Amino acid sequence: MHAIYSWASTKLKVDKRLILIYCLVYFTWGMLMNWFGKEAEIAMFNNWWQVITCYILYMVPISLLLRNLPFHAQYAYGLVAMGLLEFGGYLFETSYAFPNNIIDQIFGIRNFTLGMSLFFAFYFPLGNWAVGKIYKLIFKLKD
Repeated sequence: MHAIYSWASTKLKVDKRLILIYCLVYFTWGMLMNWFGKEAEIAMFNNWWQVITCYILYMVPISLLLRNLPFHAQYAYGLVAMGLLEFGGYLFETSYAFPNNIIDQIFGIRNFTLGMSLFFAFYFPLGNWAVGKIYKLIFKLKD
């Protein structure tokens, strides 16, 4: 257990400016996705502030833990993380899936959470890539 804590704490010790960029990017991304989910009548959070708990307090630390792994590993670990988050959101009814939404129509109602998890797992490798590019651009860092 100590080895896991030690590994995680070193991965989370990063420049505070990098964390700020993660928070800004993920918060904006979360608000846009919640808006889109609501407008397209797919799914939405029951409360706007869940963007903070899910995207910043849950996804940012996971992104930091995964950020230097290969794309496929980030996606695979992200799939587990998003599967737990999606399952919990619908189990505890903190998220709302619109009846007969496009995902239900295409993949069936029993595959909704799986479909959402498969989609949102891409956030980790794509988010890490985007934040890395923004961070390097803003602070003029070389690859």
